[in-house]
Amino acid sequence: MASTFVNWLRSPKAREYFFSTHFWGPVANWGLPLAALADLKKDEEVISGAMTTALACYSMVFMRFAWRVQPRNYLLFACHFTNATAQTVQGARFVNYWYMGGKDTRVPAAVGAVESAAGEAIEVTQAEAQKLVDAKP
Repeated sequence: MASTFVNWLRSPKAREYFFSTHFWGPVANWGLPLAALADLKKDEEVISGAMTTALACYSMVFMRFAWRVQPRNYLLFACHFTNATAQTVQGARFVNYWYMGGKDTRVPAAVGAVESAAGEAIEVTQAEAQKLVDAKP
């Protein structure tokens, strides 16, 4: 199988493929899904619902195009499938955060952490003050 692939790589048909838009278009397009995958780690508050929806729809349309064009462009299909999946996950995160109570559960946890840290700081300060009072003759 490897020798068949190597033989194909040396053929004029392979050069024709690698120097065509059938190859370079999808390669250039991979920036979208890679950025979407990187954004999955970002805070939900910065997700744009409108842009996420637009990019998911765009990728679904071009998935169909990549499948229907002859010859089928599997590289373009994979690119848009990855982007549509990542955008759908981002959309679910957006809806969960803004409309399903994700924001409400997150804010009290952050406030609780700040109050806890502030309480510890006050306790330390009171303990130090007591030491100073006890140390005076």
